[in-house]
Amino acid sequence: MKRSQFFLTLLSAATLSLPTFALDTHREDREEPFQIKTFSGNINAVRAETSGGSLTIEGGTDRNAKVEMYVRPNNWNGRNNLDKAEIEERLKDYDITITQEGGTIVAIAKRRNNDRDRWNRSLSIGFKFYTPRNVTTDLRTSGGSIRLAGISGKQRFRTSGGSLHLNDVQGDINGQTSGGSIHLDRCRSTAGILDLQTSGGSIHASESSGDMRLHTSGGSIELNGLKGDIDAQTSGGSVRGRDLDGDIKAGTSGGSIRLANVAGSIDASTSAGSVEVSISQLGKYVRLNTTAGSVRVQMPLDKGLDLNLSGNRVNMPERLARFEGDIEKDRVRGKLNGGGIPVNISASSGSVSIN
Repeated sequence: MKRSQFFLTLLSAATLSLPTFALDTHREDREEPFQIKTFSGNINAVRAETSGGSLTIEGGTDRNAKVEMYVRPNNWNGRNNLDKAEIEERLKDYDITITQEGGTIVAIAKRRNNDRDRWNRSLSIGFKFYTPRNVTTDLRTSGGSIRLAGISGKQRFRTSGGSLHLNDVQGDINGQTSGGSIHLDRCRSTAGILDLQTSGGSIHASESSGDMRLHTSGGSIELNGLKGDIDAQTSGGSVRGRDLDGDIKAGTSGGSIRLANVAGSIDASTSAGSVEVSISQLGKYVRLNTTAGSVRVQMPLDKGLDLNLSGNRVNMPERLARFEGDIEKDRVRGKLNGGGIPVNISASSGSVSIN
C-alpha cells in the first residue's frame, strides 16, 4: 500500500472510531424516559437533587406538570446500555423520590451507600420537568448539566460536573458550575443580579438584559446584544463582545479584550493581551489598562473629556480642537472641550491609539 493511501485509511479509521457521546449534547431528547409522573394543581416550584445526571426544566402555560426520569449507566463503568430488568435491579441501590408537596414538585435520587465493590453498578439518573412558566427552582447535581427554558421566578441551581444552559429565563437568577460552560440566551434579570459562575469553562451570553455578574476561572467570555450593567471576569481566556448597552467591567489575566459598539461607562483591563474598544456613547468614565499589549480605542471626541493617556507611544488625531494640556510621545494629559468625563488609558509595554 502506498504511504498516502495508508495515512488516508488510518485517518478514516480514527474518524469512524470517535466516541459518539462526544457529539451528544442532550441525549434525553432522543431517549425514552424510564418513568413518567404527572401532577395537577397550582404548581409553582421545583426542588431536585441527583448525584449523577442532568436536570432540565421546560416552562409552558399549563398549570399541570410532568416529570420524566432518565436512567443510564455511568460512562466509566464499562456499559453503554442496560435493559429494563438490569436498571430495575441497580435501582435497588438508590432512594428515588418523585412527589408533590403542596405546590412544589420534589425529585430526588440518592445512592444508599458508596460501597467500592459495587462501583460498576452506579447509574446516571436525570430528571426532566415540564411546568407552568411561573415557577421557582432549587436544583443540585454533581454529575450532569442543568437546562432551564421558558420559566420565570427565583432560580437557584448548582452542578459540579456539567454545563449550564439558560434560554428565555426571567427573574432572580443564581447558578454555579465547577466543571462546564455557561450559555445564556434571551434572559432577563428582574430582581438583583443575574449571577452565573464557572470554574472550568467558557461563558456565552446573548440578547439578554438586566444587571449581570459573569465569572469564569478557566475560559473565554463572549457578550452579544446585552442591556444592563455587566461584570465579566476570567482568569484564563479572552473577553469579546458587541452591542452592549450599559456600564461594563471586563477583566482577564490570560487574554485580550475586544468590545464593539459600547454605550456606557467601561472599565477593562488585562495582564496578557491587547485591548480594542469602540464606544458609540460615552458614560461616566473610560478606564482601559494592559500590562502586556496595546490599547486601541474609537470614541466620540466632541464631549468634554479629562484625558490621561500613557504608553510606549500615544497616537492621537493630529487636530484636536479645544485641547489644553501636554502632548508628548508617550503621554497625553489635559482637558478636551473644557474637560469633564475622565478617560484613563494605559499600556505598560505597548502603544495607545485613539480613533
